[in-house]
Order: sequence, then structure tokens, then C-alpha cells
Amino acid sequence: MTTSEETRIAIFRQKEIRKVIHKNEWWFVVEDVIQALTDSVDPKQYVNKMKMRDIELNKGWVQIVHTLLIQTKGGKQNMVCSNTEGVFRIIQSIPSPKAEPFKRWLAKVGYERVQEIEDPELAQKRARAIYKAKGYPDTWIERRMRGIAIREELTDEWKKHNVNLPKEYEILTAEISKATFGVTPSEYKKIKGLKRQNLRDHMNDLELLFSQLGEAATTEITKVENPIGFKENKKTSYKGGRIAGEAREKLEKAIKRPIVSSVKYLDSLK
Repeated sequence: MTTSEETRIAIFRQKEIRKVIHKNEWWFVVEDVIQALTDSVDPKQYVNKMKMRDIELNKGWVQIVHTLLIQTKGGKQNMVCSNTEGVFRIIQSIPSPKAEPFKRWLAKVGYERVQEIEDPELAQKRARAIYKAKGYPDTWIERRMRGIAIREELTDEWKKHNVNLPKEYEILTAEISKATFGVTPSEYKKIKGLKRQNLRDHMNDLELLFSQLGEAATTEITKVENPIGFKENKKTSYKGGRIAGEAREKLEKAIKRPIVSSVKYLDSLK
């Protein structure tokens, strides 16, 4: 199993293609690629048959794929992924008229990633454009982008303090959320009726603000207390979350309603 960054969703002709950054490039879930190009109801079986047909592909399979952690409906799971070069090789074994447009789309995605490496601001501009196209207001977008920056600063601190595994990040994040909101992210998703969607994309302004406060407080406490390793960082994560949690509780008493809402943000605008 190889660690990777957060799972993203790309769209190719209404088909979702999950992707993650691994070794500074995009890696795509092979099953998603197969399904997008073949409409197969059993992508795993299709891959097995494809490898049987193409002996050379089968021989070089381990060189073009990696097992990476991918966000699924049931949480993060290990899935077979391939980078742009590997996906091009796989496409050669798929007799489908959909392959050529997919190649052009894949080349565009790869080119955009190269641009983002050279100029990280482009990634933020694209993210803003996507949120804008979905109907989010500018004020919410700015808050969401600020939250992403705060989250990145926190994960950088965790790395400096010997927290490196994705599962550890997940547990520490849950610790902050539980202390801030009284629920873990998975429990929060159930409240909002979400499955694979990103929880924070469906938070309102106050929910985002308290998320940011919990993570920003954890970052500052981590800098001061210098915890080393997962167990010690779990303690500081709780402390940071409780600062946000106590502020949330005070506000809830003042406004006489809970901050945690079952309403998805975009639905609240309708």
C-alpha cells in the first residue's frame, strides 16, 4: 500500500474519475477509467480479461500501476491506480470509440497539473472557478479557500512532528471534529446525507469558521507544545478542537440553535 494525497473527482462525459496526487503527478483509479470507456458493469473482471488478451500488458502491469488509498463510499480503501502514461497504455487494449476523446481529456488534465506545479496559484484559480460554476457566492469561496490553506498548514505541522500516515491524519482530524462539533466527519456526513462528497463543500459559513478555528488552534498549540508522534499529537488535536468547541457552545447558547446543520449549503441558497 502506498500513501497519497486527498482524492479528487474529475468528470469525463458525466463519468466520475477519481484521482490522487502521488509523487507529484495525477494517478487515476483504473476501474473508473474502464467504466468511463466501456460502460462495463464489472470493471475488475474487464481488467482481468483485458490482461489475458494482451500478454504484453499483463507482463508490464506491475510497472504501470500502484495501489493507492482512495476515498470510497465506505471510507478510504486501497485501489489500483495508474498515472497518465500508464492509462494511455491501458487504453491501447480497450477497443472503444470513446478512447480517443479520453486521451485528449487525459492529456489536458496532465498538462494542467504541470502548470499547477510551476504556478500553484493556478490550482486555486481553477478551484475558485469550479465553485463559482456550481453556484457558490464569492464570500463563501474565499472562506473555503482560506480553510484549505489552514488545513495545509496543519498537515505541514503534523509532518514536522512525526505524523505521516493517512490513517493517522484521518484519526487526528476526527479528534478535532469531535471536540469542535461533537461529531466525527463520518457522523457529520450522515447528518447532512452525504456519501462520497466533500463534507466542507456542504458547510455553511459558521460551520466552516468553526472548522477553521479548530484546525488553526491545533496548529498553534502544536507549534508551542512540540508533540512528537501520533499519540502526543492526538492530545494537542483534542485541545485545539475544544477551543473551537467551547466557542461553538457559547454561540449556540446566544443564538438558541445548533451550529451543526443537516442542510447542505447550496440547498440553503435555493
